Amino acid sequence: MRVCGAWLMGGCIQELVKSHLMFAVREEVNGLKARISELTLRNTRLELENTLLRQHALPDTLAELRRTRRNTEPDTPTPH
Repeated sequence: MRVCGAWLMGGCIQELVKSHLMFAVREEVNGLKARISELTLRNTRLELENTLLRQHALPDTLAELRRTRRNTEPDTPTPH
């Protein structure tokens, strides 16, 4: 860190604020990247589990799942 004279104090404060904000943003980005990695891994595991369960499910069970999904999905708006 450099030593500031009285006439440079404003610039030094700006540099400190900038450094602090950049550090905070980097920390937040790293946290978000870690969370994205966790969620991606979880999604992959759930997709594999879903595939396995569907392969071993009875046809009646799969039909019921399709009916349930159809009834609970929100309506998609039609383009104008």
